[in-house]
Amino acid sequence: MAQHFLLSTKARTLSLANVLRLSDEEAYDRFKAIRFADNGGEAFCPKCGSVDTWALPNRKMWRCKACPCQFSLTSGTIFASRKLSFRDILAAIAIFANGAKGHSALQLSRDLDVQYKTAFVMAHKLREAMGNEGKFKTLSGSVEVDGGYFGGYIKPSNQKEHRRDLRLAANQNGKRECVVVMRERNGRTVPYVCKTEDQAVPVVRSHVANGATVYADEASMWDALHASYATKRINHSVEYANGDASINWAESYFSRLRRAEVGIHHSVAGPYLAAYAGEMAWREDARRVDNGAQYLRITRAAAVHPVSRQWKGYWQKRRAA
Repeated sequence: MAQHFLLSTKARTLSLANVLRLSDEEAYDRFKAIRFADNGGEAFCPKCGSVDTWALPNRKMWRCKACPCQFSLTSGTIFASRKLSFRDILAAIAIFANGAKGHSALQLSRDLDVQYKTAFVMAHKLREAMGNEGKFKTLSGSVEVDGGYFGGYIKPSNQKEHRRDLRLAANQNGKRECVVVMRERNGRTVPYVCKTEDQAVPVVRSHVANGATVYADEASMWDALHASYATKRINHSVEYANGDASINWAESYFSRLRRAEVGIHHSVAGPYLAAYAGEMAWREDARRVDNGAQYLRITRAAAVHPVSRQWKGYWQKRRAA
């Protein structure tokens, strides 16, 4: 039997120990090389993009000659107004990248010896940067579509005669939300959070290109897709696959998201469900990428991502305008 990729040496190209051994200056230089990779590691203005800058003496800052902008290494990025050292930021990214099913904020706070609030915001900033990579994807070819409900746990009744079918809307507490996933076979994954699956039909049309073949189950809301795409359906009450008609790629995504919810985070609040769904889509797409490359991708995505409107000043209720 062939060895699973995650068990092979090719999957392990990042050592957390090497990241933690970095001095503050080495961590700064490494982050600078990633942040300004588009200019060969040399600083450029985050406001106007000019490469004509000069370094301020005795300060790790630059001034742009084309505009009166004075900036640091994290100015205009998701790490703006940071308090953690660059070594701690890189260590947080390395730890976060190594979690195949995610990494909880509580565990991250213990790993870095920081407050839970700091770890919580850091993790969500990384999720925002990761999710932004696939925000505007258009899917083509063979695309599987499916929906699943998450959050809003209701404790089952003790006695059998008092138990209810929690899949029915009448028996839910209103906190459960639906994640609809659109996934190319051997390709990209795009999730969307809504209240019910039928609300996602217009979103499917906006993300799936004309000419694609859409695979879905027998749920009635997907009937509307027949007018726009060549559609193949599978009846799960009878079988899981019939030839190439299946949604196993979509189910694989839900398996990862479900294990992250139950096994790592234990509960996912509604306002943050889209962030966790985006993170698991990124991890599913990068499942065959070594952890060193994942670490560089996350660092790069965070270093070029603009200031977060949601997470800047989150606990102080001073979110960016």
